[in-house]
Amino acid sequence: MAETREALTDLIGGMRPGDALPPERDLATRLSVSRTTLRKAIADLVGTGRLARRHGVGTFAAGPKLAQALSATSFTEDMRARGFEPGSRTLSARTHPAGAVLGRRLEISPGAEVLRVHRLRLADGEPMAIEELHVPSALVPGLSGDDLANHSFYALLEHRYAVRIVAGTQALEPTVTTPEESELLGVPVHSPSFLFERTSHTENGRVVEFVRSVYRGDRYRIVAEIAPRGAAPPSDTAAGRTP
Repeated sequence: MAETREALTDLIGGMRPGDALPPERDLATRLSVSRTTLRKAIADLVGTGRLARRHGVGTFAAGPKLAQALSATSFTEDMRARGFEPGSRTLSARTHPAGAVLGRRLEISPGAEVLRVHRLRLADGEPMAIEELHVPSALVPGLSGDDLANHSFYALLEHRYAVRIVAGTQALEPTVTTPEESELLGVPVHSPSFLFERTSHTENGRVVEFVRSVYRGDRYRIVAEIAPRGAAPPSDTAAGRTP
């Protein structure tokens, strides 16, 4: 199967993201392999993110994986730096009492109002991540879900509210997509993904946000700078993934 996988990899290398693979029967004949062997090789490449399978439609060449640095740069900045047009679609936005758990994360009273915004993050119109943002309403009076459609939250914070996030803490773990997440991201149910949970604060220590994001595992790989124990970390490796 290794030779078949290599032959498929060479074939994909000459395709553009989104191009469909030839029909299975034709491809098996072209590569002189059985359809069983071909299916196993295709499944392996789907698992590594080189191919994307759309149920009922076909199998397609996937775009290159984006290197996701663990740094305090925005999704908007990241996408533009890579030559993609960033975008967002607000799925829902509402205010509600923080409750005990969010209150602890945001360091506010459980009864304080919190704005919760659910967004789908896009690159060239393609779904990349699902984001759930929580921010104390008192910090961003008048902010709405419409404001956050195709706008960076951090840019709005700084320019409209004179609030600048300087650092934060972030947790990352591998997971798989739920049926709802799969539908929004356009991937099969239980596809590999990355779950980010981030809390960010201002220079004076005020907590500004708690964000939970699910990133497509087939389009991202995580990159982190490392240094010998005791060495000062690079200045640009502040933890925190921004919207």
